[in-house]
Amino acid sequence: AHARAAPRPAARHPPAAAHADRPLVTTPELTPEYLIETLGLVPLPFEGGWYVETWRSSVLVPTERGRRAAGSAIWYLITPDSFSALHRVAFDELFHLYLGDAVEMLQLLPGGSTRTLRIGADIAGGERPQALVPAGVWQGARLLPGGSFALFGVTMAPGFDRADFEPGDRAALIAHWPHAADHIRALTR
Repeated sequence: AHARAAPRPAARHPPAAAHADRPLVTTPELTPEYLIETLGLVPLPFEGGWYVETWRSSVLVPTERGRRAAGSAIWYLITPDSFSALHRVAFDELFHLYLGDAVEMLQLLPGGSTRTLRIGADIAGGERPQALVPAGVWQGARLLPGGSFALFGVTMAPGFDRADFEPGDRAALIAHWPHAADHIRALTR
């Protein structure tokens, strides 16, 4: 007996020619103003940029700093007129680039060393679309010259709590990382 070939399933979508009479779907030009309005972003106090919290776990976990949400996430926007001022938080923070231009992130590490990361979509050029900021590491970020915006998702575990946020003091940071003084001045208010 010969096995019969299974019938081919019907196409899920008609061929493109079937839609030739319809205009292509277009999206508005993505500008910082459009993203702020559409996503409901508001100015981020102390740090700078624009944000909105998109998720906060209802599960609470014990930490050395008290009970915290198991995790939280925000949309975060940097524009040419804003930057992420140097600060540190008590728990790991993960940045995910969604849209826009590359960002330079400065991390001030324990022991006086620094790390500069380029968060962007040009993988071949050395950029990466994701960056980890370990707990307690000072961090600040700004668009690379010529950039118009960068939209990130930022996820924390345990979740963000204002009590775990420490803004950077320019003089104190320069005293500890004098070789990074120019970057520190650019990323502090």
